[in-house]
Amino acid sequence: MTKEEENILMKEGKMLPVMEHFYTLQGEGAHTGKAAYFIRLGGCDVGCHWCDVKESWDPDLHPLMSAEYIAETAAAHCKTIILTGGEPLMWNLDILTGRLKELGCTIHIETSGAYPVSGTLDWITLSPKKTGLPLPEIYNLAKELKVIVFNNNDFKFAEEQAAKVAPTCRLYLQSEWSKRNEMYPKITDFILANPKWQASVQTHKYLNIP
Repeated sequence: MTKEEENILMKEGKMLPVMEHFYTLQGEGAHTGKAAYFIRLGGCDVGCHWCDVKESWDPDLHPLMSAEYIAETAAAHCKTIILTGGEPLMWNLDILTGRLKELGCTIHIETSGAYPVSGTLDWITLSPKKTGLPLPEIYNLAKELKVIVFNNNDFKFAEEQAAKVAPTCRLYLQSEWSKRNEMYPKITDFILANPKWQASVQTHKYLNIP
């Protein structure tokens, strides 16, 4: 298959660059502790300097897989599916999510919101980044807002982002992992003063699971 043919199939969403896929527990946010099948798509140009999966940024490093095949593989393990990346909305998710819905799955996505929404999504976790702000239309679709706290300026950014989501959207603050000892005491104080927020912790790292 030529590169041009691959690009056409990727644009149509029939093939996707899959960095990894695995069955584990959701470690963060509103669904922490639930069994879920993760599909991590390659490709991201948002460029967070603290990203813990920088190897996901270049889609050319990851094998192309049939969207229907990866959907069927995931659904055979679990009916809760989490699409992540990289930035999964870089790709056309219509075929992948369409097949997952046919197989009875509930589909979650974690996204920066920097690209248009595609596919059928049941739960959108919006994790906005200053380096590539969300498109306006995603704010009302988000069920969960998760802001990563790397420094004190991120609390102001979090409040700015929270002002844009729907009133029913759940609000989470999560420390960047390497700064957790410094930032979680500050996050705790902030939530006590602003109880609309909740703390999110990367429990999978404590459990030593993917």
